[in-house]
Amino acid sequence: MKKTGLLAVFLLLPLVLLAKTTTIYHTSDTHGFFYPKSGQGGFAALAAVIKAGPANYLLLDSGDFSNGTVETRNSQGLKAVQLMNRMSYDAATIGNHEFDFKDEGFAPLLANAQFAVLAANFFETATGKYPPSVLPYKIFDENGVKVAVIGLANREPTNPSKQYAYGKPMDALEKALKEVEAKEPNFVVVLVHDSLKDEKHGTKAYVGDIARKFGGRVHIVLGGHAHNIFQNEYINGTLFVESGCYLKNVSRISVETDDETGKFVSAKSELIPLAVAQTGEDEALKAYADSLREPGVDEVLGEPAAAMSRLPQQDDRQDAPLNNWIADLVRAYSGAQIAVHNNGGTRVDMPQGSVTKRDLIDIHPFDNTITLVTVDGRFLKKFIKKSFAPNSLYSYSGLTISYKKNKKGKIKDIEIRVDGKPIQNRQKYTLATNSYIAGGGSEGWMFKKIPAQNKKLAGTKTIRDLMEDALREGTVVPPETGRIKQR
Repeated sequence: MKKTGLLAVFLLLPLVLLAKTTTIYHTSDTHGFFYPKSGQGGFAALAAVIKAGPANYLLLDSGDFSNGTVETRNSQGLKAVQLMNRMSYDAATIGNHEFDFKDEGFAPLLANAQFAVLAANFFETATGKYPPSVLPYKIFDENGVKVAVIGLANREPTNPSKQYAYGKPMDALEKALKEVEAKEPNFVVVLVHDSLKDEKHGTKAYVGDIARKFGGRVHIVLGGHAHNIFQNEYINGTLFVESGCYLKNVSRISVETDDETGKFVSAKSELIPLAVAQTGEDEALKAYADSLREPGVDEVLGEPAAAMSRLPQQDDRQDAPLNNWIADLVRAYSGAQIAVHNNGGTRVDMPQGSVTKRDLIDIHPFDNTITLVTVDGRFLKKFIKKSFAPNSLYSYSGLTISYKKNKKGKIKDIEIRVDGKPIQNRQKYTLATNSYIAGGGSEGWMFKKIPAQNKKLAGTKTIRDLMEDALREGTVVPPETGRIKQR
């Protein structure tokens, strides 16, 4: 029996030796979070993980790297590009927030990137061609393995672009894939700033269709945008990976190819939390990242009575203390009957203890002012119902929602009250929301239908100004939840 077992090992050994492993590290939606928060995250921790791993690897990013913190906001994304250059990223695709600083802010990002910017569906409006610094794909040679990486940009930039246009991602992918296959890569990776499952933006994701249409031709899809985490999700043999956000984690993908034939064998992924106590920090990278810190943003503004979460704290309700607090500030400032706050605009929780300007920028990095919008009850009902996907995309002040769920978990029987009274279809309501949502950005697409004469500026202060004022005025108490509640 022992001899048979030993023989089996020797028979299997050549098969093992024939497999070659290629390592890919993936990040997405880093949003300028260069440094650890609560002991987790940051580029120095990422550098330490990579340094401890295989010598040969690809480092790829699915976009939204250029805004989200004071460092990225004040440099219009250039500090993020500098850090990615120092990290020796191989490629990134284009996220919607790469246009936070409009066309004139996007061009310098391309000009300064020392990594490949890949977007097969992204073109110059004037020429219909790829911009000089953008490629549809790139083929990398990693230790003798040819890896084709095709990029797909997100098609909903945060600011409308005049200089650039977007093609249909599946059509662009098909064209790029044909070109790539003529070069005979060992396997194909698609790097996309869209998600396999996008509840955050209330849009139907096409990403899974990549595997359904191109299964066997596309081997790995690395996604982002919705801040999801997916590991070892397979559709039609294609591996789907998403790595979350804010550089809290990195995904490591191990790809096996046959050493004789070069054919793709398998791929698997693992999520590595960037917990500094476990990973450590690369000292050289830490020193460089620290040199990019913005001065004057660590002034203490005040101390909330307790930490405030941006996420619901009870199973039967969908509102959270921090989002409710922001909605209350917006309503008080604007004088509107109702305030609407998009939960996706709240990026991190408010900590207990001393809160600084940096904390507020991390919470809400956007310079959105407040817009007053006149709507009728019909619009409000439709807007609220559409916002369940199935979790509410918004928080409210001056308005409460109760609902039931059916056996499949879908929302039904929604009851809406304004100041305690049932909403009336023909009645006019004054609603306040941030300027981005009022302009129809992202999940606020329904506001595009509201005529311009029904919108007006409530004042010059931003949401962050309102939070700062409240902290300076005294202790902030987290508001009660239950404004969006299951009955």
